[in-house]
Amino acid sequence: MCAALSTDHPVLPARPPGRGESPREVPPSGAVGRAAPAHRGTTDEEPDGATDVLVVGGGIVGLTAAWRASRAGLRVTVLDPSPGDGATHAAAGMLAPVTEADFGEEAALRLGADSAARWPVFAAELEAGSGLSVGLRTTGTLTLAYDGDDLALGRRVRALQEAWGLDSTEISVAAAREREPLVGPRVAGAFWAPGDHQVDPRAVHRALTAALARDPRAAVVHRRAVRLLRSTGPGSPVTGALDDAGVEHRAGTVVLAAGADSGSLLAEVPEVCAPTRPVKGQTLRLDAPAWFTLDHVVRGIVQGRPVYVVPRTPGPDGHREVVVGATSEEHPDDRRATAGGVFALLRDARALLPGLDELALVEVTPRVRPGTPDNLPFLGPTTVPGLVLATGHYRNGVLLAPVTGAAIDAVLAGEPVPSAVAAIDPLRFSPTPTPARQGLASR
Repeated sequence: MCAALSTDHPVLPARPPGRGESPREVPPSGAVGRAAPAHRGTTDEEPDGATDVLVVGGGIVGLTAAWRASRAGLRVTVLDPSPGDGATHAAAGMLAPVTEADFGEEAALRLGADSAARWPVFAAELEAGSGLSVGLRTTGTLTLAYDGDDLALGRRVRALQEAWGLDSTEISVAAAREREPLVGPRVAGAFWAPGDHQVDPRAVHRALTAALARDPRAAVVHRRAVRLLRSTGPGSPVTGALDDAGVEHRAGTVVLAAGADSGSLLAEVPEVCAPTRPVKGQTLRLDAPAWFTLDHVVRGIVQGRPVYVVPRTPGPDGHREVVVGATSEEHPDDRRATAGGVFALLRDARALLPGLDELALVEVTPRVRPGTPDNLPFLGPTTVPGLVLATGHYRNGVLLAPVTGAAIDAVLAGEPVPSAVAAIDPLRFSPTPTPARQGLASR
């Protein structure tokens, strides 16, 4: 259970040196002021002294936070035993705030729409900083309804999208087949969202890793954080984390981005309540030959069940990866696929695109996502100096990477976070509700 939180306004972490300052000359709060080693990179060794920013978690959210700190000229350490092997590894990479819109979740929609608009610049900067492609494809999303009941549900969602001012249109099945000739014969209706796109999460993670590897002040330590460290006394700052080898990693600012494990790591910080839980999902990866010409993301409703099919850019041989997903169940991270889950995904996907039957199934990937009670992330500074939250992104960690990066930029610079982030209080589950957060006005 979370202890009662302070009703004081959140305190920004002690500001680490910015772009125009030297980390060696201005050590962060809690740091020992030692110079960063000439080269750090990926390591399992104890870090040389303190760092400016410690990121706990090396998925797409954690590495985004680390990359933004690196771009700000700060020393940064990432702590993760297997970076990118969690939800990032399974994710399909849909950038779909419109087709993900759901009743009662307008705050999530606004956050997702803000982040989706940032993706082109984010991708260009990351590709320039890493020299690698992130697989951004701006081809739009086609949603198919399998039967009459599915079409009625799709129209209800379409009415909600229209009420929220989103760009989504009902089109004929014939028009859907003009876009995608592989659409099957038993489809009752279709909808088109031109602004919902996709990116390759594994490629994004590789690019983030490469960008950090180019910075001698950045390090990735392949160990697991077991608890956060803090000074003694009420209101004391978080000063780092202890890893599973007993090594203390000290930092002026700690960004907690440990996915479903984040909530348990706050045991030493009872002022902050950020409950996260594992929500297991399974995705499938298929190998499609050149004749399988699917070019758009296809989402579907099949007898009330959601499914999606995401085609990547073809390679030189004409083959392309096709991702099918995703199941959702309240289950720990056992990394075990279920026969029923795989069957259900293939059954529903092939009902919309029968040609999938001919593709080779090359990978089944079960992973957990970091769920929260209201399906919104915990993102931003807390009442505890030195502690920033960037966790609980649930199914949208890939979509929300750019806005997460923008929030980290703002926190490290001592500036207001984006308005879509400010609307979601990271301390909203504290036993004592926090007042409106001053100093975090929209920009």
